[in-house]
Amino acid sequence: MKRRVWLTLGAVVLGGGGVVTYAVASPSGEPGAGGRAKRPVKVYDLALKGTAGDRRDLPRTGTEQFSLLGVSWTGAAKRLDGTAQVRTRSLESGAWSAWRDLEVNIDPPEDPEAGMRGASEPLWVGPSDGVQVQVVHADGTTGTLPKGLQVNLVDPGVVTDAEAEATEPAAFVAAESDPAATPTDSTAPTDGPTPTAPAPTDSTATATSTPTGEASASSSTSPTPSATTPSAPPSTVPEPPITSRADWGADESLSPDPSEYNADVKAVFVHHTDGANDYSCADSASIVRGIYAYHTQVNGWNDIGYNFLVDKCGTVFEGRKGGSDLPVLGAHTYGWNRESAGIAVLGEYTSTSASNAALASVARVAAWKLGQYGADPAGTVQLTAGATQNNYFGTSYTAGTKYTFNRISGHRDGYNTQCPGNSLYAQLPTIRTWAAGPVQGLKVTSLTGAGLSGSTYYTKGALTVRWSATTPSALVKSFQLLVDGKTVATTGGTATSANATLPLGSHTVAVRAVHQSGRTTTTAALNVVAETTAPTFTTAPKLSLRTGTVNTTAVPVTLGWKATDNAALSSVKLLSPTAATFGPTTTSSSRTAKSGTATTWSMRAYDLAGNYRTSSPSYTPVILQETSAVKSGSWTSRSSTSYLGGKSYSSGSKGAALSWTFTGRSASWVVSRASGSGQAYVYVDGVKVSTVDLKSATTSYRQAIWTKTWSSSAKHTVKIVVVGTSGRPTITTDGLVYIK
Repeated sequence: MKRRVWLTLGAVVLGGGGVVTYAVASPSGEPGAGGRAKRPVKVYDLALKGTAGDRRDLPRTGTEQFSLLGVSWTGAAKRLDGTAQVRTRSLESGAWSAWRDLEVNIDPPEDPEAGMRGASEPLWVGPSDGVQVQVVHADGTTGTLPKGLQVNLVDPGVVTDAEAEATEPAAFVAAESDPAATPTDSTAPTDGPTPTAPAPTDSTATATSTPTGEASASSSTSPTPSATTPSAPPSTVPEPPITSRADWGADESLSPDPSEYNADVKAVFVHHTDGANDYSCADSASIVRGIYAYHTQVNGWNDIGYNFLVDKCGTVFEGRKGGSDLPVLGAHTYGWNRESAGIAVLGEYTSTSASNAALASVARVAAWKLGQYGADPAGTVQLTAGATQNNYFGTSYTAGTKYTFNRISGHRDGYNTQCPGNSLYAQLPTIRTWAAGPVQGLKVTSLTGAGLSGSTYYTKGALTVRWSATTPSALVKSFQLLVDGKTVATTGGTATSANATLPLGSHTVAVRAVHQSGRTTTTAALNVVAETTAPTFTTAPKLSLRTGTVNTTAVPVTLGWKATDNAALSSVKLLSPTAATFGPTTTSSSRTAKSGTATTWSMRAYDLAGNYRTSSPSYTPVILQETSAVKSGSWTSRSSTSYLGGKSYSSGSKGAALSWTFTGRSASWVVSRASGSGQAYVYVDGVKVSTVDLKSATTSYRQAIWTKTWSSSAKHTVKIVVVGTSGRPTITTDGLVYIK
């Protein structure tokens, strides 16, 4: 028997002649003590008014608190050919919402009983305390609206301890029917035309015939449900976590009838519940409770219609009672309930896609239920029509005839409805793939402890293999790390990496994913070489002097080296006196060195496996002033802070010479340059090796203009001789630098 709280509308005439419509609940719900006491689920019914046959309304009316609503009418099998719109007032802000459409093209009951009502889909609106309704007959059609039109308000109550701790006290607010009393509402109805619902998104999907009801036993081969409780067969995949009816606060007194059972579950139909998508997942149990109350107290059904419900966070709720592991007869897809289960995703998914968490949970439930009867979630099945009707796509079904369906189908595949929405319907292939396996999108993302050269990785032995997959981990049984085709490590389905140590030599490495169904997929094998031979410096790091500006703290030098590896050289790093990293083909770098100080030039060569070798020679650049040279001919001493040591020698006498003797492996001659500078001959160990022109368009000082490097350190003599160039004979020398 239904339990309702009826609200009656009354009117009070004010002194100024205005009329205020008010709502009185009888009996009213008692407010929670302290604002956090539990309160039961309640349903309030308000009759819609109107004298015209094609329209019914309820003006703005203050109500008890509610969070879900719909419209209903007399006659469970009668259709409402038209539009129904509601707007509600937020309990928190007091603001009125925009007009929202109710889905009125819903499945009729397969076996209508006395007391059942036709009804729209319920709409979750969140805590509210006011409502306005308009129902308009479809344009261009004949006939009238159904009788007994009501708006039905559901307060899901505060049932669980967690809800009691988080919920504010219930409120009762009386509201005006006069739109002028709510000045913040700019879309309030006026004396002009009342807004009507827009046309359906898919206007071509209207029904071509009214469902005629389930076929009788004499004319149908559709299976007959049984009241005998069957045994629960094991499934080929694990049962997902499911929030029981007790845990979401089902009032079992609302569904006193015993459960009925199908012979099996051949298919799963996916639905959406309609309503807002911005709900908090903390409210999901309340939404389920509200739908349960609506189906039993408004539709007059003996239980909630869906077998399972899933929220956007992926929480699965047990729907119709009788055992989630049993083939309970539901009321979700007209004409096809006797061989299927129904899973509804909380929310509306016409233009918004369902979350991956929701899709994963739908896939898990569908795979589990179908797996109890050995069905492939990616396959097809023939179902026997229980009613003569058309579906959303215009396909005609005749009661008693078999038709082919996907094992996981959408509500619209069986009935003329937009459910589960265009976006969620487009995601059904993903649900099927995730449910059936194998794991999708599996790939190795990295090998830590190994370096890649071409198509081959190199490692010293220990490595970490990381991978990713697009199939949610909840549907993955395990991952296996394969080396040379053999499993060396096994992880759970949530893992994304595994470790292995390879013996020396060439190997293949791959990752295999095991879907909960047992189906497997394996990544392409990667070539990995394990080796421990360190690189070698075939040319140890060496310093040589180069041209440039010389300072006592920064002598321009070139650092040169050559490293090789038996497998694949990765890089060469300069560790000191400064840090730098060079590619495997680089063999030199321009640096500067401090003169007069022995400096260690430490370099380390790495291969792709991570093996390395270090070489750390020490070098000292030495500046020899011109005063330390052996002179011949006429030279003039000059002083300036621009010179090394503050002094230099100049000469324009042809044949004048300076010579330095040292022990080292590289030398550079330092000069001053100007537009009038002349030329000089350079002799090394008594042999003329170069003629150097000091002329420059700009004046510059301390310039290393000539350099010479030998393969090893030895005693050498460098001599410079003035050429006596015509018109510009003078040269200015600032010393010699060598490396020892």
